[in-house]
Amino acid sequence: MGVKLIEKCESAYTYPLLIKNLLKNSLIRSPDQEIIYRDQMRYTYRDFHIRVAKLANALAGLGVKEGDTVAVMDFDSHRYLECYFAVPMMGAILHTVHIRLSPEQILYTINHAEDDVILVNSELLPLLEPIKDKIETVKKIILIKETDQNPETAIQFDGIYEELLKDASDSFDFPDFDENARATTFYTSGTTGNPKGVYFSHRQLVLHTYGLMTGLCAFDSQAVMTSADVYMPLTPMFHVHAWGMPYLFTMLGNKQIYPGRYEPEMILKLVMGEKVTFSHCVPTIIHMLVNSPVINKVDLSNWKVVIGGSALPRGLCKAATNAKINLYSAYGMSETCPLLTVAHLKPHMYEWDEEKQIDIRCKTGLPIPMVDIEIIDPLGNPVAHDGVQTGEVVARSPWLTQGYLHNQEKSEELWFDGWLHTGDVGSIDAEGYLKITDRLKDVIKTGGEWISSLTLEDIISQHPAVSESAAIGVPDEKWGERPIVLVVLKDEFKEKDLEDELKKVFMEEYEKGNIPKYGVPDRVISVDSIAKTGVGKLDKKVLRVQYAK
Repeated sequence: MGVKLIEKCESAYTYPLLIKNLLKNSLIRSPDQEIIYRDQMRYTYRDFHIRVAKLANALAGLGVKEGDTVAVMDFDSHRYLECYFAVPMMGAILHTVHIRLSPEQILYTINHAEDDVILVNSELLPLLEPIKDKIETVKKIILIKETDQNPETAIQFDGIYEELLKDASDSFDFPDFDENARATTFYTSGTTGNPKGVYFSHRQLVLHTYGLMTGLCAFDSQAVMTSADVYMPLTPMFHVHAWGMPYLFTMLGNKQIYPGRYEPEMILKLVMGEKVTFSHCVPTIIHMLVNSPVINKVDLSNWKVVIGGSALPRGLCKAATNAKINLYSAYGMSETCPLLTVAHLKPHMYEWDEEKQIDIRCKTGLPIPMVDIEIIDPLGNPVAHDGVQTGEVVARSPWLTQGYLHNQEKSEELWFDGWLHTGDVGSIDAEGYLKITDRLKDVIKTGGEWISSLTLEDIISQHPAVSESAAIGVPDEKWGERPIVLVVLKDEFKEKDLEDELKKVFMEEYEKGNIPKYGVPDRVISVDSIAKTGVGKLDKKVLRVQYAK
């Protein structure tokens, strides 16, 4: 007989899942709440709504229409938040440009996304100047500047952001349209070849916002969010919509703080001065903060911080806990919008000691509602959820990108067999927690056996002399690959030769039965710094080339 579809009254309104409908609540519940940019700008949600309308009118005046693409090159700011709403609400597409790519890669993304307009911060003009004559589709460039000084540049501008808003009408009739319309595009930093474009619809971003709300705000856990939290992102706004969090906290009408460039003293000043209670970032940012001399002078006991982008090392979690930061992991990727899991403690774990709780905080986490996670073997078969057996992590959810922009072959690889393939290796335990053990491409294969680079990093991160670490496989004639570990030592240990002592740490783990003998690194090398990608992840592709010999 089949399913029966609902009958629709001819006059009934079909409410579309559009970004504009995320914005309405803040004007009703918290019109006088503040949005703040560094120590330079403070305004209310009432002002924000007006500026969103003004920006839409300014863009329309420059010829932007439905289906056009507007690129933004800026630091984390109130202006970026305005673009998050105004551009897609017009029916245009927001391209959040990855400003940490090389100029040639940025050129590729601008041309590949077929940008029509670029909004660019004056401090980022050096990225545009060498490529300006190779840009193919851009018709207008708008300058963002924070001082009265005009930049010295050969680029011709079609307007200045604040001046355009000043002269624009403060009312805009944002239309209804198909909720499956593309709202955003951005590009992965990639490991080989050109960056890949991912894209999301209005429907997906709205559903992801509600997924965030249920995942972060609804469950009894060690870190529940409400509209009373003070939010400051520490993930770049060009990267996966700052994990989608600005959409959530704008919908809830929270006080929001935007820090601009990431500077430890400014971040801590804002955290303390504005009483920030929630942030999210990659481990590099927390590492930078806990190693800042200012850390011992401030009270961070009310600060909840979600770590994503890379695994949370146990040693870093301990250091943050010592600084009273409520730190825990979440998991996702560019292709997943991004949130899939959150490492919340279950209520029966609240009485556990700190060491046991850190085990949970450092896991990849529990799937949030409307996310299906599975672990599969090389033949595509699910493996047991026993916390031991590992395989590739695959996912399904209504907010996963449906492909890569203009790249059908890679899209089919991503979605092989109807599951999104993350390229991560992991396990799921009996409590339902996912634990990523490595990236497929980062697993070290020695003598036909695998050893997790994340396991090695986690072990060495707990040594008191180690500030940062990275484990990689290097070519070996006999075994194919052998593991080595790179460490950045804390300042007070930098003059010491600790290679033998640090290597002994791994031997002790072998003797305890925690790693196999072949997992003991051949070398532990002290280095001044470790290569990272544009969003602060360890760049193991570069490290493998650098240390291949």
